[in-house]
Amino acid sequence: MADRGTTLRLVLIGLVSGVFSALLGVGGGIVIVPLLVLWLGFRQREASATSLAAIGLIALVGVTLYAVRGHVEVGPGLLVGIPAAAGAVAGAVLQQRLRARVLSFAFAALLAAIGAYLVIS
Repeated sequence: MADRGTTLRLVLIGLVSGVFSALLGVGGGIVIVPLLVLWLGFRQREASATSLAAIGLIALVGVTLYAVRGHVEVGPGLLVGIPAAAGAVAGAVLQQRLRARVLSFAFAALLAAIGAYLVIS
């Protein structure tokens, strides 16, 4: 079991990622993964896997709230979601084959590219 400091940091990471996800429309992983690595010393693979578990819960709550209000388009959701699930399997398999350093640089490059795009657009 995590100590109180770790538990508090995990709760704060959840709150921060939820706020940024809802406020800015960013994927929770863009916030969760760096914070798990920087604040709690998670390794890249564990941070990514933990982030995916958290995002699953976030998505379940979000889709439920939207569905109650009648705002879910099930057909398009399935057309995006099923291939995305297949891509998640492929990504998880690929991640296990790459060195941790390569994963860190790839994630940093993704964040830098997103930041650059947002600045110039």
